[in-house]
Amino acid sequence: MDADLAALPDDLDALKAALVIERVQRLEADAHLAVAQAKASEDAALIAHQKLRIAKLEQQIYGPRSERSARLIDQLALQFEELEAGATEDELAAEIAVAKATTVAGFTRKRPDRNTFPEHLPRERVVIDPPVACDCCGGTRLRKLGEDVTRTLEVIPRQWKVIETVREKFTCRDCEKISQAPAPFHVIPRGWAGPSLLAMILYEKFGQHQPLNRQTERYALEGVPISLSTAADAMGSSCTALAPLLRRVEAHVMAAERLHGDDTTVPVLALGKCDVARCWVYVKDDRPFGGSDPPAAMFYYSRDRKGEHPQAHLAKYGGILQADAFGGYTKLYEPQRNPGPIAEAACWVHARRPFFAMADLEENARCAASHWAESRGCSAAPTVAANELPPCIASSSAPR
Repeated sequence: MDADLAALPDDLDALKAALVIERVQRLEADAHLAVAQAKASEDAALIAHQKLRIAKLEQQIYGPRSERSARLIDQLALQFEELEAGATEDELAAEIAVAKATTVAGFTRKRPDRNTFPEHLPRERVVIDPPVACDCCGGTRLRKLGEDVTRTLEVIPRQWKVIETVREKFTCRDCEKISQAPAPFHVIPRGWAGPSLLAMILYEKFGQHQPLNRQTERYALEGVPISLSTAADAMGSSCTALAPLLRRVEAHVMAAERLHGDDTTVPVLALGKCDVARCWVYVKDDRPFGGSDPPAAMFYYSRDRKGEHPQAHLAKYGGILQADAFGGYTKLYEPQRNPGPIAEAACWVHARRPFFAMADLEENARCAASHWAESRGCSAAPTVAANELPPCIASSSAPR
């Protein structure tokens, strides 16, 4: 420390010059560090993106080996999202650091070409006032040469409004009878909610899986307080109004020659916990077979996965059902079933799972055999005889 102080000049101007040089060097070092950090963040985001693409392609080509593959893709997508946002933040930080330095080259991330905006979106043209005089000579004889257009995607926040439907009353001056136009149709009694609001509540509930309590909390933040009981009443009234349409869709689906059936878990809010319910779906799609009927899907809901549910859903069906090996479907295929057995079409995805499981077991068995041989002081090479291994390992690691 004393040697560093002794090396400093005694002249005040020289000290100032040395201080300026030190500051410039520090700014350049900070800029180099920020650029390096931005490049590292971009590489990490690129690696995460490629991993996500590989996982999706493997799922498309080979199909899901297990239910964990979907969760893996979700985790990779979340990781890519965080790394991409972090890379952008580091890029902007590098731009600020480079702007303070003079000899450090900047860094710009390589971004993929942005997709064009959908053509159905309305366009709003905003023209910036052109200059009235030339920046070079000050002349005012300007003629349009062309234009540069920058397209920015924007959203209009949700707007609430109250529609006042007025039915004027008139009295006849001849007979004194009062006349008035009939009241318009309302989906729910007293018509406090319009069709668009009801459609939004239903879609948020069943399409986006947003409970009514979360919806009402969001509406309150937007300045429109709607009680939970009122929203639930509106949902029930809407479901009643849509029931005839639902029955038509059900009849259309159940008239199919072949159906694809499956079920999946649905988290359900409960007091102090989260229950797991079931959503059953049956799909009619004859397009691969040259059918002309429009495809459709019928959804059912239940609080558990008992076999009585698919048996009730398909009580009157007598065609072909392609589904997994869930035991609840077994009674549908029995010969004594009334009005007759459903023809079972097994699922190839579920049929191949045991083969993948056996392949994984074989690899695990080979590793176990290697460790077992090493623990016996033998070589891990194939010189170990199969009869020296435990039966469970020998049967799995035998050549095929």
